[in-house]
Amino acid sequence: MVAALARAFLVALLVATPALLLPHTRIETTQVIALVALIAAILTFVEYVSDSPSLIEFRAAPPFNRTRFFSVAATVFLLTLVCRGEVHATALTDTLTRTGMAIGVAMDFPFSPVRLMLLATDPVPEPLARTLAGIAYLISLVTLLFFVVVVRLLDWPIRHGAFHFWINLPLYDPTAGGDILRRLKRDSHVNVALGFLLPFLIPAALKVASVYGSPLSLTDPQTLIWTMSIWAFLPASLIMRGVALMRIADLIQEKRRRAYAQADLQTA
Repeated sequence: MVAALARAFLVALLVATPALLLPHTRIETTQVIALVALIAAILTFVEYVSDSPSLIEFRAAPPFNRTRFFSVAATVFLLTLVCRGEVHATALTDTLTRTGMAIGVAMDFPFSPVRLMLLATDPVPEPLARTLAGIAYLISLVTLLFFVVVVRLLDWPIRHGAFHFWINLPLYDPTAGGDILRRLKRDSHVNVALGFLLPFLIPAALKVASVYGSPLSLTDPQTLIWTMSIWAFLPASLIMRGVALMRIADLIQEKRRRAYAQADLQTA
């Protein structure tokens, strides 16, 4: 219960971070964010305090969810500091802004995700948008690299014990849709493909929405922070899920291979 409460508090703090750090936040916005943070905390607490999982995948296979949480938390926190520096500059925000600008310039080349995001956020000043996009995309790349290292070098998820399929994949029915190994590999490929495409598709969707639909108010710092964070985090999360599913498929395939080899020896 203590661990579930700690996770719930951290999730609520993540949701409230921009409103807590940005100046001149409206009272109405603060009330809405407090309600969203409360709902997110309750859902997280209920999910982690129960023995039977319902929604969250890889709950008992750290550091999958921890990596994703700290990735989005670092993104939101750093982007919030940059936006805060636009109003109340400090030595920390100035250093972070200069670093983010250098990262954004390095990633801003023709047809790159950062360039497309700059085109999709026209109302935002270009230096600010480039800085935010560069920081967010770099964090997503570092997150992917870290998780791949954990999978390949640290023998995730079986380094600290057996992998429980139902607890870690509660929405995945192993008895439906044919061979589970083929389904895992197929879903892995789909997740990785979507993860690579979304950094290009999200800016296009924002541009289409600004022309034909109801555009987001990207001039609002909180909307801009969450838009940039989702643009960078969602593709990385999908690729991580694809890598994790492929790893589980490899474990099942290896277990089957050993079982077949043992059966052949017994037959012989």
